[in-house]
Amino acid sequence: MKPTLPQLMSLNGGFVDTAGFLALHGLFTAHVTGNFVTIGAALVHGTSGAITKLLALPVFCAVVVLARLLSYGLPNLGLPVLRTMLVLKAALLLAGGILAIHFGPFDDGDSASAMLTGLVLVSAMAIQNAVHRIHLGSAPPTTLMTGTTTQVMVDLADLMRGGQAPEEAAAARARMRRMAAAVAWFAAGCAAAALIYARWNVWCFAVPPVLAACAVVLQRSTHEGDPAAPAASAASAAPAAARHL
Repeated sequence: MKPTLPQLMSLNGGFVDTAGFLALHGLFTAHVTGNFVTIGAALVHGTSGAITKLLALPVFCAVVVLARLLSYGLPNLGLPVLRTMLVLKAALLLAGGILAIHFGPFDDGDSASAMLTGLVLVSAMAIQNAVHRIHLGSAPPTTLMTGTTTQVMVDLADLMRGGQAPEEAAAARARMRRMAAAVAWFAAGCAAAALIYARWNVWCFAVPPVLAACAVVLQRSTHEGDPAAPAASAASAAPAAARHL
């Protein structure tokens, strides 16, 4: 079964988050607010990585702002916004993978090399979050599954209770299938990262740029997330087509 663009992004989101957590002393690269918890754990237990975790959220926020501002200028350059942002994310994942493989394994989560690697990966995931929010908002989130899982359980409870109108029940089932698939793809990415890390350590970071490149190719073929053609253009095309009949 061919995955959709959000599903492929969920797979990569789970992979990058798990690989970062394992290799970079508990750093969440995609679910950055989770670093609030791991900062506390690092401070209490005296483990390394607290500074990198502290920097993750402001770096994430700055990259989202920059990505949004950049997206406004891309159409003036004749570049497709979504695809260009996916390419930029892939480039950052490639850079992060090269850094991880070259400098890792990391004994100190706050070393310059670990910090640079982690924040490059955070930047890549910031772009993924921004892309989803702006261009794929109707799809379930690709990096955070708590709200998605909650909605699946709410819909399940409603369907178990019954009494819904047929159209409401059909909508709930469709939403459950879509959201459960997102969770499954994310979980598959987490599992794959853990298994590959256990066997090949930081070489696991060679996978995310490949998945990101696949997402670029997929989006180019499906145009998923691209803006719809303006209605005015479609209307003006109709008379022109009629003249050729």
